Amino acid sequence: MKPETVIGWHRAGFALYWKWLSRRGRLPGRPAVGREVRDLVRRMASENRWGAPRIHGELLKLGLSVSERTVSRYLRQHGRWPERRQSWLTFLRNHREVLVAMDFFVVPTATFRLLYVWFAIRHSRREIVHCSVTETPTATWVVQQLREAFPFDEAGRVSRYLVFDRDTIFSAGVVAAVASMALEPTRTSYQSPWQNGVSRPRHRARRPASSAPAQRVLGLLPR
Repeated sequence: MKPETVIGWHRAGFALYWKWLSRRGRLPGRPAVGREVRDLVRRMASENRWGAPRIHGELLKLGLSVSERTVSRYLRQHGRWPERRQSWLTFLRNHREVLVAMDFFVVPTATFRLLYVWFAIRHSRREIVHCSVTETPTATWVVQQLREAFPFDEAGRVSRYLVFDRDTIFSAGVVAAVASMALEPTRTSYQSPWQNGVSRPRHRARRPASSAPAQRVLGLLPR
């Protein structure tokens, strides 16, 4: 039996397990949003450059009960404002040598437990600065990992910007800790993983540890 076969079985079992877990005791959700409303949301965004809060308010004025979160989901995330995308790409290109990013990825175990791997990576050479694993990540734990990754004010001498997404675990305490290390906290936009592409390359959700940085991190972890 090939190792790929066993890995495939495990991935399929993992997907079925979490599908069952998410649906257990779950009541049916809200009805789907109609196509006319979805098209209206995208039209408002493209013609007026409005964000989700403004569009949500305008829909309420029209008597359409759609949550702001739903509006955000239906907004086009790529190509909506090309100049904004280009400005971010220009920022990454111009500051590549002084950029460092942090993020999480998930590793499922053979018993379907989830391990959360935090890592920091430099943009210039895709060098892993530090990584650590936990089952229960918290903001306090992230701050401790930052201190271990950048001891003795090392960050300010080597890097200038720390890029990370808007996950709630990167709380105000984490942002304050980053600033205290002489790094400028730089958040990506909502639902824009491409903006932190070095630490979050495109890969399928069912293969959380298949990316190149993820494999590099796993190679550094003790067996």
